[in-house]
Amino acid sequence: MGAAGSKLEKALGDQFPEGERYFGLENFGNTCYCNSVLQALYFCVPFREHLLEYYGNGKSIGDAEENLLTCLADLFTQISSQKKKTGVIAPKRFVQRLKKQNELFRSYMHQDAHEFLNFLLNELVDILEKEAHAVKSDPETSSPPEKIANGPKHAQANGVSKEPLVTWVHKNFQGILTNETRCLQCETVTERDETFFDLSLDIEQNSSITSCLKNFSSTETLNAEDKFFCDKCCSLQEAQKRMKIKKPPHILVIHLKRFKYIEQLGRYKKLSYRVVFPLELKLSNTVEDADIEYSLFAVVVHVGSGPNHGHYVSLVKSHNHWLFFDDENVEMIDESAVQTFFGSAQEYSSNTDHGYILFYESIGASNNKS
Repeated sequence: MGAAGSKLEKALGDQFPEGERYFGLENFGNTCYCNSVLQALYFCVPFREHLLEYYGNGKSIGDAEENLLTCLADLFTQISSQKKKTGVIAPKRFVQRLKKQNELFRSYMHQDAHEFLNFLLNELVDILEKEAHAVKSDPETSSPPEKIANGPKHAQANGVSKEPLVTWVHKNFQGILTNETRCLQCETVTERDETFFDLSLDIEQNSSITSCLKNFSSTETLNAEDKFFCDKCCSLQEAQKRMKIKKPPHILVIHLKRFKYIEQLGRYKKLSYRVVFPLELKLSNTVEDADIEYSLFAVVVHVGSGPNHGHYVSLVKSHNHWLFFDDENVEMIDESAVQTFFGSAQEYSSNTDHGYILFYESIGASNNKS
């Protein structure tokens, strides 16, 4: 990697961002699913900053028991404090902890990057919540923890009394969806809120993220066996249902459902459909109908023709440069190369590198709303 590292430094020259580090991650036998997601999270700057701050605070508290959060904080700190600007780091402790924690990731089989991301974010939230509760129940440290600032009461609508803790993982990734169901008999609208860390979108051939989001929020009629029990009518009724984004997240993670179960084949198949994802995205299917603008900063790419084998790489935008991370290797790419990962317009194509998880950050002042 020495040569590749110096090649990257040469390519960036005096444009190498001050204090930034570009390190490849060693692969421990099919751990590319983990490496590609870790790179996307490392270049999610608000998340990285929170994690490094957590690590800094944790040191003064004394050595906490090892968990996925401490291992991740340790890894990110290790990368950011390297003397060299480029190189390779082995995320050994993190991968060992991950395998210890979840048997899903223990085998050397091909794993799903989206499942890993989901597991990781939920695990981090669990650890932070446990820590905050421990601090609350300790009389010596029972001053209100900083982490709960920003109004947890906003996180749950419809007057649910238990106030959930708002951690910095929530502040970065959590959005709220509202599920609207309108009874076609009495016209009563029932709303149910649910939180999300990412949106999983069904995809179609030659489509775009915008059209996939429109489909996600399209109205569906519930009839026949799917009738809705209306509390006002006290009976099953035909109804119309739709999902809208009530509170958009600061970091919008979009998962493209590229793996589909095909009944006739009795197995999953990879959909290599061409789905255009823009560098700047306007999110318009929100409850308030105000367009929210997002900027793409990372893409986790699945390489391969099937769901049970293949490889993951990631594309990352850092200080206006695009970089390509493939385990140990890091290289600069041109922004125009991002469109080569949209997918294939034909069913059978030699190109099997397809965007799978997209990371967008909201731009503009609206992200400061709690």
